[in-house]
This record gives sequence, structure tokens and C-alpha cells, in this order.
Amino acid sequence: MIRFSVLCRYVVCTALLLVFALTGTQMSFAQTSASNMDAVLVVDVSNSMTQSDKNKVSNEAMKMFVDMTSIEKNKIGIISYTDKIEREKALIEVNSEQDKNDIKSFIDSLQKGAYTDISVGVTEAVKILDAGHDPANAPIIVLLADGNNYLNEAAGGSAAQSDKRLQDAVKAAQSKGYPIYTIGLNADGQLNRTTLQQIATQTKGKFFETSTADKLPAILSEIFANHLKLKVVPIKSFTSNGQIQEVPINIPNANVLEANISIMSQKSVELKLFDPAGKEVAIPSNDVRLSRSSAYTMLKLVKPQQGDWSLQVKGVPKEKIDINMIYNYDLQLEMEPLKNQTFQAGDVVPVKAALVSNGQKVNSPDLYKQMKGTLIITDKTDQKTSEEPLTNTGSGFEGSFTIPADHAYELKIKAEDASFYRETPPLLVDASSTAGAGTTSGQPTTGADADEKPFPWLLVAGGAVILLIVAAGALYALSIYRKANKGFAGQVAIEIVDEDTGDKSNPQYKKLSSFKGKVRLHQLLQLAPEFQETDKVILLPGKNDTLIIENRSSCRIEKAGRVLDMSQGKELKKNDRIKISMTSVNKSVFVDYIV
Repeated sequence: MIRFSVLCRYVVCTALLLVFALTGTQMSFAQTSASNMDAVLVVDVSNSMTQSDKNKVSNEAMKMFVDMTSIEKNKIGIISYTDKIEREKALIEVNSEQDKNDIKSFIDSLQKGAYTDISVGVTEAVKILDAGHDPANAPIIVLLADGNNYLNEAAGGSAAQSDKRLQDAVKAAQSKGYPIYTIGLNADGQLNRTTLQQIATQTKGKFFETSTADKLPAILSEIFANHLKLKVVPIKSFTSNGQIQEVPINIPNANVLEANISIMSQKSVELKLFDPAGKEVAIPSNDVRLSRSSAYTMLKLVKPQQGDWSLQVKGVPKEKIDINMIYNYDLQLEMEPLKNQTFQAGDVVPVKAALVSNGQKVNSPDLYKQMKGTLIITDKTDQKTSEEPLTNTGSGFEGSFTIPADHAYELKIKAEDASFYRETPPLLVDASSTAGAGTTSGQPTTGADADEKPFPWLLVAGGAVILLIVAAGALYALSIYRKANKGFAGQVAIEIVDEDTGDKSNPQYKKLSSFKGKVRLHQLLQLAPEFQETDKVILLPGKNDTLIIENRSSCRIEKAGRVLDMSQGKELKKNDRIKISMTSVNKSVFVDYIV
């Protein structure tokens, strides 16, 4: 029997499809947006890193990475490791400044520990992406470490076992398309370059090295830009004279979604901002967000007006200040698909591409003015790559490719200017003899001007109104059904700590969606007999995707170090973390609520 909710969805979707058909609306599916990412930041917090990062600049760099992300659809996770996972925050969606502040507070709470096993951090990062990666986002792992292991022989760990775990984790990341960017800290000259380079190369990430942690914010900026196909634009470097110094900020076109202006200074700076009309803009305000730390100050201009802005900076005398900017564009480059046909040596293949935003072709001559288009040709038979310039038409890029031999070729188009670049998905033109009559495959997502077939028209002349009524009725019925079967949202991450030895289990992620009404913590702990007293710690679904926890047991529950009275129930919001201390055994259970 079909479940009622599934039936409702079927009716609604069918109705919508018929309405699209009757109105002539074409259906299309969006590409993965290069503007959004699922990022896991992994940091070695072993004692060996104390010399490499005395001032915890790695923490400041990670916080800067968090500040650069937009507050829509991006997800960020954090891992700190030694020879075990010390602290961890699974992927959470960043939808507000408060979400960012929660993540940055978590970073500030990371503590050092003994021993090091790099395989632990990489393995857990892959698991986090497996558990929470959104296919619409670009996945990325950033690893900050010195690349060295210092294993605890008393715990029975061996170098061979660690190497095997690392190899398995890297192969998993490679197969799943998780690039790992590695940052080697070499302040003490003990950096293990080979390991970090291999991890980055094998996963199609990138390796960075620095002997001073002060360079980390700039490196994180480059990684952020590189992964999202953006470019770091140097604005100005100067030594402060203690007076106001003018810094011009150019917003090149109306398609800039965000402009991230990073001011690198170890000491506080005073800022004033003026728009293209010369009017002072409040810092912070709705469209200008401000973040500060001990290593940087960041301004984020949201959907800024095109034109020449002015930033006034007043720093401490003799303090070196570097200012860079990263533009975040809500743009993709799409290649016009080729009509299905056969190919052979000597044939001319026409190619076209244009920038699109939200599925619509962007008509902005200013945007294209300084842009260069290039056709990238990879001979799949000989494994050789060449490039050909394309013509900028002011609304896209055009050119052609003459097939030189009976080989298979992969075609991509790249567009770039001083602040960003984009590439189309690859298109395979197979003119090889093994393909018979050569064909094309791997057609990219169609653009607004592409040869695409519209959704078939259905000749139901008077049915649209009826179908809309049916859809509305189904939605109403579905809302009643859901209220009667209220369920949980999100999941919890559970860690168990042995208070006698300090040993901590790896986080276990428990999805709550399979439970209705309530769930006992003992159930989430797999009904282990030693945790029997948690049977009276009860979780209930709350309003607005919150979680209600009631404590009818002898356990002590803490949040942020304060003991809570939960006899009447307390609300847990997204990213809240509680500690549940048991009395029957000297163990504690940490619970993170993740929406």
C-alpha cells in the first residue's frame, strides 16, 4: 500500500508538471553551483604543533575561511585530532552570522593533546563528508598539519597500520571527488612534505607550505578562491603611518554576489567605507558585515553596487597592512550542446558558451568586457592538451574545433578575467575508429539559448484549475497527516568519554527522522546495559526544528559548563552541545544536535 505522504507528493508533482505543460514552461535542472561548498577543516592539535603555531594562527585562519563563506547553503565541519579525534563538529549549514559565530567559538575551544596520527584526521573528514555532503555543493577538505606522526606505542599503534589507514582514506577521498588541500607548517624545520604533497596530489587538491603561521590567512584565502574558481585580487600593501590612508575598491559589474575584503594586520585598524556616490556606509550594516580577529579584519559587501568604492584605513604606526579581495559571483559557464551526429577527422565542430545565473543567460556587456574565452582540447588517445582562443561576442564566446585525427577528444571552455574564472563541464567528441561512426557524449547542462526539447505539451484544455485544486487539497491533507505524526528533524552526534582514562569514542551519528513522538537516549546508545540509566533521558521533537530533552534520571546534564535543571524539559537548538554524566559508571555522553 502506498504511504499517504508519498501519494500526496505524487499528486502534487503530477499536478505541477501538467500546469508547466499547459503554460508552456520548460523544465530544466540546475548544475552544481560553484558558489557553494561543503568544507571540512582538519587541524592537528598535538603538542608538536605548539612550536609550529605558537599563537594559534591556524585557528584564526580557519575562522577567516568561515567568515569568507556566504550565509546561504554552505556547510562547514571542524575536526581537531591527535592520535584520536579530540573535538569534532559535523557539517552544519551556514544560514546566519550566528551560525558562523557558533563555528568560530567551537574553533576557539580546541585544545592541544599528546601524540599524532594523521590518518585519524583524514579518515574522519571523509566520514563527515559521506554523512552530510550535499551533491549540489562542492566538497573540500583542508588539512593543517606538519605531516608527522608520533604514535602512542603503549596503545599498540604501529606505523604500518597508520600508513594503511591513511592510504585507504586518501583513496576513498579520491574516488568520491573530495579534494584535500594540505597546509604544511614548518616553523621548526621538521615538516614532512612528502606525505602532505602526496595527499594533495592524489586527491586533486593543492599543497601549501609556510614557515610562519602568520601567512596562514593568505593561504586559506587562496584555497577558498581556488576551490570556488575565484581569484584573490591584491588591493594594496602598505606600512601604516597612523593616519587615514585611502584604499580604492572597484566593483566591476552588477553580478558580484559578495566582495570579501580581508585586511591582514596583527593590530586593530579603524575603517570607514564610502559607496560610488561618495556616501558613507555604516560598518556593520545589513549589506556590510564586519568580522575581526587577532590576525585579520574582514568586510563582506553583500550585492554591492557597481562602481568605485573607497575604503579608509587607519592603522597603528609602522604596522604592515595587506589588503586583498575575493569576489564571489553567482555565475556558471555553460556550453551550448552539440546536436547528436557522427564525427570524423577533418570535421569542424562549432562551440559556444555563455555565462548563466539561476539558469538564465546573463546579458551584461560590462561583465564580458575584460573577459577572455579559451577552448581547452584534450586528446584522450594521446593524452595531450592544447588551447585555442575563442571570440568574445559581448554576450558569450564562440569558436570552432577542427578534428585533426580519428581520436576521442574532450572539450571544455574556460572564461576568466582578473577576478574569477569558470569552466564548463567536459564534452566528449569521439571520432575514434573504435567508436564506429564517431559520436558526442557527456553533453553539458543546457543554457538558455541551447537546443533543448521543451517539456511535452499535454492537451488537457480545461484541466489546469482542477489540477491546482487537487494539488492544494493534497497539500492540506499532507499537513494534517504530518501534524498527527510529528517527527524529528536532523541528527545527533554522540561521543562517549571514559572519565577514568580520558579515552573518547569516535562520534556516532544517529539520524532522528526514523523516530516519531519521542526517543530515549538509551536507544541511541544501542541499549548497552552499562548505560541503562540513560533510558530516562528522553528526546522530543520541538518547534522550528528544535529538540526538547527531559531528564527523569539520576544523570547530571551540563551545557557550556553549567548544570541544567531539565525535569521540565529544555530546548536544544541547532549546534547545541550537552554533556550527560552518569552515576552508575564513570563515563560521560556528549550529544551535539545537528539540523
